[in-house]
Amino acid sequence: MKVLIVGSGGREHTLAWKIHQSPHLTQLYCAPGNPGTAQLGDNIPIAASDLEGLLEFSQQNQIDLTIVGPEAPLVNGIVDRYEAVGLKVAGPSQNAAQLEGSKVFAKDFMQRHKIPTAHYQTYSSTSAAELALCRGEYKFPLVVKADGLAAGKGVLICQNLTESLDAVSLIMEKREFGKAGDRVVIEEFLEGEELSFMVFTDGTRILPMVPSQDHKTIYEEDMGPNTGGMGAYSVDWILDQKIRRQVMKEIIEATIQGMASDGHPFAGVLYAGLMLTSDGPKVLEFNVRFGDPETQVILTRLNSD
Repeated sequence: MKVLIVGSGGREHTLAWKIHQSPHLTQLYCAPGNPGTAQLGDNIPIAASDLEGLLEFSQQNQIDLTIVGPEAPLVNGIVDRYEAVGLKVAGPSQNAAQLEGSKVFAKDFMQRHKIPTAHYQTYSSTSAAELALCRGEYKFPLVVKADGLAAGKGVLICQNLTESLDAVSLIMEKREFGKAGDRVVIEEFLEGEELSFMVFTDGTRILPMVPSQDHKTIYEEDMGPNTGGMGAYSVDWILDQKIRRQVMKEIIEATIQGMASDGHPFAGVLYAGLMLTSDGPKVLEFNVRFGDPETQVILTRLNSD
């Protein structure tokens, strides 16, 4: 079986390391890969953003399965392109990938399907967001999020009015995250234990992975701005069986069923970033692929192929 892994990070190195162990594997390619993946397969000089180049390579080399690591190719429709020519690819369609590609889409989806999450409002202009903040419509701390993809850095926790106004300006006026800042979501700050929970799904069946925790802030003691991830660990006790069942029923199953009923069936890896609050688990955000760095600690625990 010929496998192509798309991406170049630690997540993709871990995917390559795990897939390399499979007795079904005959050839492993990584595009563009990194020095770690080069020890396990062949690195191909095609950027993860070059969807046409990836598709052409897969067709010419008769790739049996393509696994997409980063979110941007999924949000930009790589799965739709592959499936249109009959190639197998692991990941959601472009429509389903909106769960990560748009915070507004995800929050509206959760509200519509009664999936527990923080209270929020969406704003399409700086003036409207600033007016709501200055009117005192929110309690502090609060969270300001860029709507689109921002490499894990578009979420700003604000302790007071000045910080929240600066966050809105940074996203919508200074365009720190580019087009991701066309809209912002302002939501309540959730307190509790944060964790990552990922599942495999074909749109109907769901296979849960083990829980993990990703530490996002750049400094120790949860201080400083968020990053794409400073490290992670995985142990079973961070999610007991009772809460795990609640997460599966109220969040994961509700999301898979909701996406199907909305006409956007979800297949691939669904990642729910959760906060275990005093009112129960709530969704902070959805990702539509393996987490980075969580994959590094989750796949090392996987005993099966």
